[in-house]
Amino acid sequence: MSAGGNFSQLNVQRGALIEYADTSTPLELHFEFNPTTITRTRAVTLRTGGAQGTRGGYDFQNKSETARAAQGVTVNAESFSVKILLDATDRMNADDAQAAQNGVQPELDIIRSMLEPKIQTPQGARTLAAIGQGNQRAFSRQQYASVLLFSWGVHTLPVFMTQAQIELKEFLPNLVPYRAEATLTLQIIESNNPFYVDELKRQFASAGQTVGTSTTPAGGGAH
Repeated sequence: MSAGGNFSQLNVQRGALIEYADTSTPLELHFEFNPTTITRTRAVTLRTGGAQGTRGGYDFQNKSETARAAQGVTVNAESFSVKILLDATDRMNADDAQAAQNGVQPELDIIRSMLEPKIQTPQGARTLAAIGQGNQRAFSRQQYASVLLFSWGVHTLPVFMTQAQIELKEFLPNLVPYRAEATLTLQIIESNNPFYVDELKRQFASAGQTVGTSTTPAGGGAH
């Protein structure tokens, strides 16, 4: 794949962002161009007491007391951002009538719809809250945000999309964009759900493969 949007003959696995919803038509965004960078952020919040000698963590003397040292620490949910290129050039060059008329507008509408609050109608159908019945206030009672699955290689992560920044770059004569760049900010749903549990199992299994093969770092702590 080159910068001009031409695919090579390689069979490359693509990433996807898929709505996890009880509907026959979930929202799906398949990355025509995989992100060149993914930035993952994990942070902890430190809350220690005011007693002397507790700056940065409570005191401990040996390995059995490390839980005490960390009693003021809260691990925050991991978030990450991906930057993706949306480009209809190849499809237009292949005489795709849909791409020639709509460019990448459908993909942009999928992203925006993923951020819109939804409601479940009395008949069981799902619709956007803003065009449904009842209270129109965002995320009020009976409204909910879309749970999304970020599929990337061995990872299938349950996430909320917390922000989407879209830059339109090139336009068709009808002013519909055919080339755009989207930066999506996602937060992992770290709860007892099957996707996150499977990811933790995979993560620990992968990390455990190095157990017994690494050496003690220089300057290691007391035994």
